[in-house]
Amino acid sequence: MTPKLTVVRSGALTTVQDSGRRGHAHLGVPRSGAVDAPAMRLANRLLGNAPDAAVLETTLTGCALQPDHTVTVVVGGAPCPVTVDGRPVPWGAPVRVPAGAVLNAGAVTAGVRSYLAVAGGIAAEPVLGSRSTDLLSGLGPSPLCDGDVLPLGAPARQAALPGAAPWPAPPAELILPLRLGPRDDWFTPAALRTLTSATYRVSPHSNRIGLRTEGPPLARASTGELPSEGMVLGAVQVPPDGRPVVFLHDHPTTGGYPVIGVVAETALASAAQAAVGTPVRFTLG
Repeated sequence: MTPKLTVVRSGALTTVQDSGRRGHAHLGVPRSGAVDAPAMRLANRLLGNAPDAAVLETTLTGCALQPDHTVTVVVGGAPCPVTVDGRPVPWGAPVRVPAGAVLNAGAVTAGVRSYLAVAGGIAAEPVLGSRSTDLLSGLGPSPLCDGDVLPLGAPARQAALPGAAPWPAPPAELILPLRLGPRDDWFTPAALRTLTSATYRVSPHSNRIGLRTEGPPLARASTGELPSEGMVLGAVQVPPDGRPVVFLHDHPTTGGYPVIGVVAETALASAAQAAVGTPVRFTLG
């Protein structure tokens, strides 16, 4: 009998995520996948799962689940209180949850996204080689709702990490290394200086598609229309209001606003955990 999890409380936004769908951008399908990929991989390693086994990505308010078999879970990423039937259990370390008990991952105390991994992984049906929920295209499982039932895979036989591991803290300040181009020539020299010297802040309108910023607008040197062109993960697009948007994992594959630069993918895990109001600075490099 396939073990299952029942969703008792789905939270603000909880989705199934793995390492995403690579190689389909030419079909208009973004990568998707866990926005904080290192947190997903560490949670899986603590259980002996494959690094890209599907997990649950929660947003701000966590979620609650009830297994029909005894399972081992790890809640990592953004720190939050974790309980089993109301009893506090460790965050960031493996926890056994008996059949019928309720595991509750509470609201984050810092950061944005927590990751709930289960031994054996979430066995949702793959679409184009991935179990990830893509909010933009609608591919993959729908965001979780109360009462949903999730099948689980068989626990792996790989060696798990020791029961405790260091977890990066969510950023107090988000530093985003940037390579200019391909459309930096659409902006004034003053705008380029502003981009790399001003302090922006994370906007409450940020989501898995993009991290939106609040701060000084960037003035264009060219006011013409740009034909839609390909977009990549980490692209910094500047819409008409002049405030930079950093594209994250559910970003569109094409767009008609100029891209002033591209943030290194290695910095995007920190962007995933930058709470509203976090200072943001772009640096050349």
